[in-house]
Amino acid sequence: MRRSGTAMVIAGFLAFTTVWAGDSAHAEEPAVESLVKARAASLMAQYNIPGMAIAITDGRQQLFFTYGLASRETKAPVTADTLFELGSISKTFTATLATYAQANRQLSLSDHPGQYLPTLRGTPLDQASLADLGTHSAGGFPLQLPDDIQNAAQLMTYFRDWQPTYAPGTQRSYANPSIGLLGMIAATSMKMSFGQAMHDRLLPGLGLAHTYLDVPTAQLPLYAQGYDKNDKLVRLNPAVLAEEAYGFKSSARDMLHYVQAQMGAVALPAKLREALDATQRGYFRVGGMTQALIWEQYAYPVALDTLVQGNSNAVALTTQPTSPLRHLDKVWVNKTGSTNGFGGYVAFVPSRGIGVVVLANKNYPNEARVRFAHELVQALDQRLDK
Repeated sequence: MRRSGTAMVIAGFLAFTTVWAGDSAHAEEPAVESLVKARAASLMAQYNIPGMAIAITDGRQQLFFTYGLASRETKAPVTADTLFELGSISKTFTATLATYAQANRQLSLSDHPGQYLPTLRGTPLDQASLADLGTHSAGGFPLQLPDDIQNAAQLMTYFRDWQPTYAPGTQRSYANPSIGLLGMIAATSMKMSFGQAMHDRLLPGLGLAHTYLDVPTAQLPLYAQGYDKNDKLVRLNPAVLAEEAYGFKSSARDMLHYVQAQMGAVALPAKLREALDATQRGYFRVGGMTQALIWEQYAYPVALDTLVQGNSNAVALTTQPTSPLRHLDKVWVNKTGSTNGFGGYVAFVPSRGIGVVVLANKNYPNEARVRFAHELVQALDQRLDK
């Protein structure tokens, strides 16, 4: 007989693990563990989430918390190396590939699509810059490609015939097609396929050994099973521009390393450092949020309501006017990501060396992820001041 969601959560928590990495344990660590465990238990019970992996750093050490099951069918527990679908967090890798190509002088974000894809020369889309593609401000792309776009030829016809609704840079419309096109152009500038550019160049350079577009056969036992809103088994299906927009799978361990690299805590070759820094450059504001290259930023410390609003469906699913930048001395940087069977959130505060990764094998509301991360960052920040 199938056990209830609550029973599954309880069973998962009986087998939870916590791994500390870094310097010796501090007196405050049990309080952090207690907070993470309590909030994760609440989220898993409320949204019937099978498993979660949470990774944090306070600039001095890494902490990994794993709860529940990577698969209800196999009873495999979640570990710090369990692979989760990242959804739109993947876009940050695509943006980094573009800035890496720029660091290598293979493209410039001020260039236009037709310089790399001749079929787009002189089209309305060619008025947008590559930076516009990476900041959702190319002119009003929809969130998703139309369902009838099934191959590369149809995709290029779509881009060639596309008509903008707004002038580039004036409105933000969160969109998979534009970041997907940026990924195509970045790979083209490097004379590689997107997958080859990622797996042969960018990911190894960043030290990400367990982050994949296509999970290797040997790593499949680590690939968590996703569950949809009806608790049916689901995983990401191939689709046009899926790799560029939402196709990566990674672990809490790799993603925390990625966050630390973003904050400058990982030694990297100069051009990769330049690439990461370029993705965090702000372009415009939407309400309380500053849009960088895929990454979204807020003045730190940030009010919870501001953070929740900036990560809300109202901002993600509707077109918003852009406003001029304001200088931010300290920032909270974040990105949410979801597929039909997974939900994730990444946030970091470079000035404090604090980073948080929250991964789950079920899609659940962004607001719940943001509230959890905000509370956790506040606790870590207070600890740093002691």
